[in-house]
Amino acid sequence: MVNYREPEACDFSVVLCGAAGQGIKTVETLVVKVMKRAGYNVFASREYMSRVRGGNNSTEIRISSVRVSAVVDRIDMLLALNGGIRKNIRDRISDSTVIVGDKEELGGEVDSLSGQFYNVDLIRLAKEAGGAVYSNVVAAGIMFGLCKVPIQEVKKFFNVFFLSKGEGVVKNNLVAMEKGFLIGERMGSSGLISLDLEPDPGVKEELLMDGSEAVSLGAIAGGCNFIASYPMSPATGVLAFLSKHAKSFSIVAEQIEDEIAAINMAVGAGYAGARAMVSTSGGGFALMSEGLSLAGIMETPVVIHLGQRPGPATGMATRTEQADLELALYSGHGEFPRIILAPATIEDGFWLTQRAFNLADKFQTQVIILTDQYFLNSFYNIPAIDTGMIFIDRYIVEADKDYRRYIMSDNGISPRSVPGHGMGIVGADSHEHDEWGHVQEDFELRVRMVDKRLRKMREIEKETVEPLFFGPPDFNNLVISWGSTYPMVMETAKLLRSADTAFLHLRQIWPLSEEIRNNLSRASKVIVLEGNATGQFSKLIRRETGIEANHLVLNYSGLQFSSEDVYRYLDKILD
Repeated sequence: MVNYREPEACDFSVVLCGAAGQGIKTVETLVVKVMKRAGYNVFASREYMSRVRGGNNSTEIRISSVRVSAVVDRIDMLLALNGGIRKNIRDRISDSTVIVGDKEELGGEVDSLSGQFYNVDLIRLAKEAGGAVYSNVVAAGIMFGLCKVPIQEVKKFFNVFFLSKGEGVVKNNLVAMEKGFLIGERMGSSGLISLDLEPDPGVKEELLMDGSEAVSLGAIAGGCNFIASYPMSPATGVLAFLSKHAKSFSIVAEQIEDEIAAINMAVGAGYAGARAMVSTSGGGFALMSEGLSLAGIMETPVVIHLGQRPGPATGMATRTEQADLELALYSGHGEFPRIILAPATIEDGFWLTQRAFNLADKFQTQVIILTDQYFLNSFYNIPAIDTGMIFIDRYIVEADKDYRRYIMSDNGISPRSVPGHGMGIVGADSHEHDEWGHVQEDFELRVRMVDKRLRKMREIEKETVEPLFFGPPDFNNLVISWGSTYPMVMETAKLLRSADTAFLHLRQIWPLSEEIRNNLSRASKVIVLEGNATGQFSKLIRRETGIEANHLVLNYSGLQFSSEDVYRYLDKILD
């Protein structure tokens, strides 16, 4: 394994693993929230199997004195709640990893693990607290004691967190936590693990947000007032969040029978004037293809959140990939403009989604937000969002008696009204039509209407989201990435400190920014890094610029690139 970590690194990487249904998510929530309240920067990412019970799930938590937002292979401590540790976790254990677990529960598996084993009678301690179910809270207590979190602060949080479960449950959880806390203190004083993390009081007041929440809140900030979706991992979290808060924000939220109905309802809502959204994954988006094309000819704004996961078909339902780029780019029969955005960070998830609704309304087109399972299920602390920067642009006009919905214009954008807003009739049809929206089979009119719709691309290109650039201005090597790989690439870039290597990270996939062409023309070696098997973004770059990448760094295992992965690949290529 690459030792890419700097000597002055000030974060602690913990992996929790256990059976599905054993409360790994609960431990993650407790540890991350309490640590943030104690002033530590936190990052967490879940890795779980596609089943309700059985198998072995895990979550990685980084606790740090500085901001962290990337997944790493490095495991400083492994908290194993049961046996059956998955191979992808075992492969990350090094000689310096401290493994904490119940020897009786792990059995002979302990002998096959490298690292330093520290036995804790998790099951016995949990039963003393009220039942074996509390073993996960004992594990959380170990973390609090090890990190020297004031126990009174932990108790205060537990009293609120478990309040709805009843006094008995609160008491049992407190007892379990205290038992673990004492063990963590002993581990710290023994010198087995030495932590030198400095808390930051300012972190306490920051937001703790995952990708699903970021996209959902961005939608609310963008004026979303309608969502129709069919649940499909990993995109279900957006539907669930907006449904939960629908009443507070005047949102119509529909869990519909299938994805075909979802997109058609969204198109209908958009026609009626709503700021409409759907949230789905690859298989669901495939079903939406015809409805997307309908929105294209109707010039109806719709925002589509596409949370990627591995295919084909059901593929790996709870894993991650960036293999739906071409699906998003080419879905829908016929030719019509679209915009594709891909958030790089949690903050991006908010701001790009907010912007998506303004773009969709302004250009009367469809905006696709490409995320993935890793992005949606990872979370970390961020500064408070500046709500003063939120603007909802309105473009709906009142229809006069001579209103023509699709009147020709130099930029391809016709004034958009909605039914009942004014005296005019707002026509719409799935067939080719004239300026009023009436069906026509005039061949010359057909050409004019296609050209009209495509002229919007010139205007859209003027508002492209610029890529993120970091590195020396005079470079020979250019590393290009997009979407959720950004934190790992950024962390690697800081450590490589290459004097002739720059990094360009795309947050808008279509249309491409002119900035990418400018940077490509200056590079002697181009490296494209993305999470699919065929280099889909690399192919798009070649199609649009004529420049082919010298090297492709591809990952399609179902797991996200780690920072070590990126460092190892780039170090080899740039050597």
